[in-house]
Amino acid sequence: MLHPRILVPVAAAFAFLGLALFIASGRSFAFDQSLVLLFRESDDLATPIGPAWFREAMRDVTALGSFVGLGMMTITASLTLWLCRYRHLAVGLAVTVVSATIVSTGLKIAIGRERPDIVEHAALTFTASFPSGHAFLSAVTMLSIAGFVGLASRRDDIARLCIVLAWLMIVLIGVSRIYLGVHWPTDVIGGWCLGIAWSSLATAVLGRRMAEADPPDAGSVAAR
Repeated sequence: MLHPRILVPVAAAFAFLGLALFIASGRSFAFDQSLVLLFRESDDLATPIGPAWFREAMRDVTALGSFVGLGMMTITASLTLWLCRYRHLAVGLAVTVVSATIVSTGLKIAIGRERPDIVEHAALTFTASFPSGHAFLSAVTMLSIAGFVGLASRRDDIARLCIVLAWLMIVLIGVSRIYLGVHWPTDVIGGWCLGIAWSSLATAVLGRRMAEADPPDAGSVAAR
């Protein structure tokens, strides 16, 4: 029987592939429209549900999954690993996120799914819809940071804490994209699935190799 650490990313990869092929063929899911409308005022589809402060908070949350937000997280985590002498892990983390960003752009161009057109967008958009770049790249960035920091710390409790915090932000960012009307739910689900597969592979293969390449006393400089 496959270990969950293998089964989950494999299942996520196949789920993404199935969604991508289904959507690329021009078909759609009925629940996509229902869930987008669920976040809108019934008498005014141009307005997301909730008070004005909540709508602004959701825009702030979605900004965490932007190129700027995730870029700052990646730079901060990579520099921290570098300064703690985990230099191979630092480079590996940067490569993981940058390569995922390139793939995200390529997939959007190749599939070319239109953004939701049944509600007014509450945030600006510039690219195609599938997969959600915010969902995919936030999953890759935050789960990879959690995985690489876990490898550097060599402590399961720190790794688990990082993963829990990462998933909290990943889910909030993904839901914010649907709430703001800029993505179909399946865009977000597809992004999450690909992000799980990408970050898991990066941590298991690239991360572990980079951790072995770093000196065994790396990180001790931070304690002195």
